[in-house]
Amino acid sequence: MADLNPIGKRIHNISPDPVRLTLDDGTEAVFRVSGAEFFQQEFQAEGTRDDDDGAAYRFVSSADNDAILVGRKGPDEKGWSMIGEAVEAEPVEAP
Repeated sequence: MADLNPIGKRIHNISPDPVRLTLDDGTEAVFRVSGAEFFQQEFQAEGTRDDDDGAAYRFVSSADNDAILVGRKGPDEKGWSMIGEAVEAEPVEAP
């Protein structure tokens, strides 16, 4: 069996504590992740972003499990949009 995605493992291990994610476009934000789970190799989770009230986020493995993709659905939106790929996941340091 192939290894689990390292970014997915990191998100899983840090949550439910806040997670600072860096996306492939350089965006860095703090997410509150819930329900982080692996189904065999596939990762999925849901969450919110500290600076984006009302929006929901989803974190899922790519088809080949090589990337963790981040989707966003705003409070007035009917569908999800892909906002990028998580390239780093770190715990949020206490102030």
